[in-house]
Amino acid sequence: MSPGGDITPTTTAGRHLREPWDGLRLPETGAFAYQRAGATFGMWVFLASEVLFFGALFLLYTVLRLEHATDFATAAHETNIVYGTLNTALLLTSGLTAAIAAQASEQDGLRRLTLICLGATVLLGLAFLVVKGLEYREDIEKHLVPGADFALKAPATQLFFGFYWLSTSVHAIHLSIGIGLIVRLIWREWRAPGFLLASPQVEVATLYWGFVDMVWIFLYPMLYLDGRSA
Repeated sequence: MSPGGDITPTTTAGRHLREPWDGLRLPETGAFAYQRAGATFGMWVFLASEVLFFGALFLLYTVLRLEHATDFATAAHETNIVYGTLNTALLLTSGLTAAIAAQASEQDGLRRLTLICLGATVLLGLAFLVVKGLEYREDIEKHLVPGADFALKAPATQLFFGFYWLSTSVHAIHLSIGIGLIVRLIWREWRAPGFLLASPQVEVATLYWGFVDMVWIFLYPMLYLDGRSA
């Protein structure tokens, strides 16, 4: 142990040490408070940049929706609300399992619960992508891809589906990245039991997952509920 009381990398706790930290100091709670605070702060900064990106995307939708309210409502009525609602349920449930995993990873003796919840999160995310793939296939069959063969007559409806394809595909890419992050955590824990113990990487990955969930919560009413109130 160093003069300042930090844990050296040769100890069990020290194996969780990550750059740029020179050491870890265990408070009374047993959590790696300093490194965890730095890791989560870094993720929040990254998510703030993502908010700017998606915020600009949502602003574009809002402007177009105000300009072409009737056509956007007509186009939104063509989306498959069953697929959209099912995917919303899948993502909200995955957000719950991710949150449980993040809390369980901070407690001794909850390694199995952490792994189960991380595995469930991955499976729910994969189920979301499968459902989205089925929805994409249906959209293609119905000629709802902007272009010369587009099924709807009003020109502004292509703007809606242009936003639909762009936003859902970008969201699917983000979700795939989240799945990869969590699969990596499971793999590391399988190869080196104890890796997830008090590791900030679980909290960081689940923070990212929660952001992906929040983006879909905004996309769902935009893409599926507009034009269905009548």
